[in-house]
Amino acid sequence: MPSSTSSSEPNVQRSKYDRALPKRPLGRAFVVAVIVAASLLVAWEMHWRSFGVMPSYRNSNGLWAMERRRIDRGEGDATVIIGSSRALFNTQLDVWERESGERPIQLALEGTTPLSIMEDLADDPDFSGTLIVGVAPGLFFGGFEYRRKAFDQYLNESPSQWLGQRISMLAEPWLAFYSYDYGLFTVIKRQPWPERAGVETEMDVRKLVNLGRDRNARMWSKVETDPEYQALARKIWADGFIPIEERDAEWIANALDNRRKQIDRAVAATRKLREKGVEVVFVRNPAEGHYAVSEPMYNPRQETWDVLIEETGALGLHWQDHEEMQGYWLPEWSHMSASEADRYTEALYHLIQRERAAQAADSTAEASQ
Repeated sequence: MPSSTSSSEPNVQRSKYDRALPKRPLGRAFVVAVIVAASLLVAWEMHWRSFGVMPSYRNSNGLWAMERRRIDRGEGDATVIIGSSRALFNTQLDVWERESGERPIQLALEGTTPLSIMEDLADDPDFSGTLIVGVAPGLFFGGFEYRRKAFDQYLNESPSQWLGQRISMLAEPWLAFYSYDYGLFTVIKRQPWPERAGVETEMDVRKLVNLGRDRNARMWSKVETDPEYQALARKIWADGFIPIEERDAEWIANALDNRRKQIDRAVAATRKLREKGVEVVFVRNPAEGHYAVSEPMYNPRQETWDVLIEETGALGLHWQDHEEMQGYWLPEWSHMSASEADRYTEALYHLIQRERAAQAADSTAEASQ
């Protein structure tokens, strides 16, 4: 009999909860797991494709940072577009390139004032081109920055973020479900769960656009062709709206003070940009429906846009002033359909050239007097 020290079975006290691993071929289990996971993945992809979703690049912070770095790497004399989602959706890079021979850099960010980017470009010695600034009143004069993290990532991108962005872009053009709007937990979150007393909820903005590799954005066709989805988008825009008459005096005073600060920021940034030879063009894109009521209610033109253009001295194009910027279809009140955006971009480009020439002629005439 072998001694306890030579025994191949150590004398170990086992818990009643211990259970030996069954002697089964683990390779077979691995294969089954891979098949099940792949089947679920294919089913999820086919589900969203049947809903009308097509693969598109993600509007990620990393993609924005990549486009911003083009200025740092030799494209500082380009036309750059900043603003919020209207400047992103309505300005088609393919059309602009066709008309001008130059493809702009698209740096507009949805739900975000362009002022921080404008200030950054004003301080950037590499930038010497033309700056097209989209003005959405609530965001521009309110200073709201929903996508601030994109700008922060450009300033402080880590190696893992840099690598992750490039790996992600390998999959993005092929997978329809690989979108922020169709992640499993995002879908679960927006189910009609019972409301809890005293808890306020806001409707999340749904997918509206397909994005190209250089952030050229075109409205998703479902927004144009599906009346139910179109109505949902409009409902989301109007969600949580509070008429200004229901605001108290302190709130209004703070809002007016903040508005003045945003205008001062724009004036200072424009001055810096023009001092180094950058031409600044402010553009007020069309809006209708809910926005035709809410925007002039909170930011009357004569107190915001008119003051901005007068104090900056920059070229300003407001859709109410030019026929070329009117008469377009905005399916969900705020952004143009894909085909309309093509037509609008062509008209806007030529309007800018015409107004630029007229402004230069006026300046020459004043100087000669």
